[in-house]
Amino acid sequence: MTLANTLAALPLAVRKLNPRTMVHSPVMFTVLIGSLVCTLVSVQQLAAGSPAAVFSIWVTVWLWLTVLFGNLSEAIAEGRGKAQADSLRAARTSVMARRRVPARVSAPSGAASGLGAGFAEELVAGTDLAVGDIVVCEAGDLVPSDGDVIEGLASVDESAITGESAPVIRESGGDRSSVTGGTRVLSDRIVVRITAASGKTFLDRMIALVEGATRQRTPNEIALNVLLASLTIVFVVCVMALAPMAQFAGALPTPVVLVALLVCLIPTTIGALVPAIGIAGMDRLIQHNVLATSGRAVETAGDITTLLLDKTGTITYGNRRAVEFVPADGVDPRVLAATARLSSLADETPEGRSIVELALPRAGGSGPVTGPVTGPEELTPDVEVIEFSAATRMSGLNLPSGHPANPGTGVLEVRKGAASAVVSYAKERGGFEPQEVEEAVLEISGTGGTPLLVAVFDGGRARILGTIHLADVVKPGMTARFAELRAMGIRTIMITGDNKITAGAIAGEAGVDDFLAEATPEDKLEVIRREQRAGRLVAMTGDGTNDAPALAAADVGVAMNSGTSAAKEAANMVDLDSDPTKLIDVVGIGKQLLITRGSLTTFSVANDVAKYFAIVPALFAATFPGLGLLNIMGLHSPESAILSAVIFNAIIIVLLVPLALRGVKYRAVSAARALSRNLLVYGLGGVIAPFIGIKFIDLAVALIPTIG
Repeated sequence: MTLANTLAALPLAVRKLNPRTMVHSPVMFTVLIGSLVCTLVSVQQLAAGSPAAVFSIWVTVWLWLTVLFGNLSEAIAEGRGKAQADSLRAARTSVMARRRVPARVSAPSGAASGLGAGFAEELVAGTDLAVGDIVVCEAGDLVPSDGDVIEGLASVDESAITGESAPVIRESGGDRSSVTGGTRVLSDRIVVRITAASGKTFLDRMIALVEGATRQRTPNEIALNVLLASLTIVFVVCVMALAPMAQFAGALPTPVVLVALLVCLIPTTIGALVPAIGIAGMDRLIQHNVLATSGRAVETAGDITTLLLDKTGTITYGNRRAVEFVPADGVDPRVLAATARLSSLADETPEGRSIVELALPRAGGSGPVTGPVTGPEELTPDVEVIEFSAATRMSGLNLPSGHPANPGTGVLEVRKGAASAVVSYAKERGGFEPQEVEEAVLEISGTGGTPLLVAVFDGGRARILGTIHLADVVKPGMTARFAELRAMGIRTIMITGDNKITAGAIAGEAGVDDFLAEATPEDKLEVIRREQRAGRLVAMTGDGTNDAPALAAADVGVAMNSGTSAAKEAANMVDLDSDPTKLIDVVGIGKQLLITRGSLTTFSVANDVAKYFAIVPALFAATFPGLGLLNIMGLHSPESAILSAVIFNAIIIVLLVPLALRGVKYRAVSAARALSRNLLVYGLGGVIAPFIGIKFIDLAVALIPTIG
């Protein structure tokens, strides 16, 4: 919390002094009423020339500062959100859209060229688009509104939304079909079906939520406010009952003293910080590029007991990667690597690129079985590329004589593919499947991997050189993260459409607690409902339309921004970075929010103990000398004691604002240990800090002649 942020938030804090705003916080509204009463009393005393006017004015000033500081904490938190909203608003620009219309509708002058049979384009303002309209976006165009790609594939710059400079691919027919208004198409051409009307786009909702305009109080926050209101009512009754008792004893305090007593005894610290804690929790999520549609979702994340994670793209990289080459007997491993690389040079799939990447450092100077490589391996025009097809289940190259990788006199055929397909290919050309290759295929399959065979044919007899082991690789650090979740008391379940063997292998490697293989959307939904029936709170990530029912049913559903509109609408959080593992961070932020609120509540209530020892002896020590024993702080005078307590009560709010915004650090420990630490640090600390603070303030206040 910098000085600049504080000064910028002051005007908003002053505006929040409006009673219609303050009434939503029972504690601070009570302080506001007390400040008004003290102001009237001070003016009356000043007009009458009473010596008590100076003391009353000092108390009144600090009571008003208490109200202002309470508003300041919320204003600073909201100021952060407004700054983020301004940066998001900069991405929302008014653009012209190329809307697709039937060809029979005459396009206005300036309309773009036709789209083909039956369609034309018309230029319209992006704000005029309606749900269901179809627009065309090409390289350099801004996407006019939220939608789903229904034709084409393009590279899109989403840095204005996510802050990530690297472009992303958006394409039709998959789980990465969603585009957001305000992003820019960098290459190619896409056709988009609009899914959000003007003013209701994803960016509009983000701005409203970040600014806090639609922030609703969470159940825990409501419960805490009820508790604080109840405590306030109790202390109001106690102070009101104190007046006639004090009058009977001949020691009736002034209204200013009674208000000071009330303000110091009610939980003003936590009452002032509750809104800031909630807003800061949302802010921490946004700093992680996660948008929560409600504070309830953030709090619920802190109580999650079951976490469902999709295997593909979450626990694993999502694309099978080459992890090992297993050569047949008598085959140089470098020869197998070089041949596998050759077979994948024209393969643009993630699997093909991973084979080239793995083979490059292992190939050495050796080429295919026919001889060493004497020159660069290039896809020259005379090289015939054999594309993969469902019929052949193989791909590769036909290298002509004279190619650097083919020193022979005939065409060299290089193939890689499914084991059964490559074995059939080799046998048709006089080859056979070596026993060790067959064993390698069975072993790789048994561990959940995918075996690919590599073969060559130079016109004589085909040879199977060995096996490529493809595996869905677990992301680094996942095992440690799941162990951390287990320490939090969270059970992890991996969801996958893979067979049980593959799922079991990945689950064992990753360290999840359970897994569900060959899962359908109905299966995911049933797992969530089963966990909820057992009294557990469930969180889930997803990005596809088939994930939407489960995302809606989960207590916390996190959709990927790259996913479909259906998934984002069903979830109560959206990850702008499309990083499924971030759900683990979301759980930590939710727990931090709950711990922060609990810790500061403990500190606030504990504060009252010290204030009691400061004010009560000051009020009645003159009438009842025995109460002087309670003045264990040795405060200078009744007036300095009361004013010191009021000043401390105001200053402690400001000192705790950074902690409320930053949050109490969460540690993955048991609930019992967390409670013990909370009581030791914030309970005992809340008792000790006021004794020290009030004493030092009293020493300074005693120097004021009219008070000390």
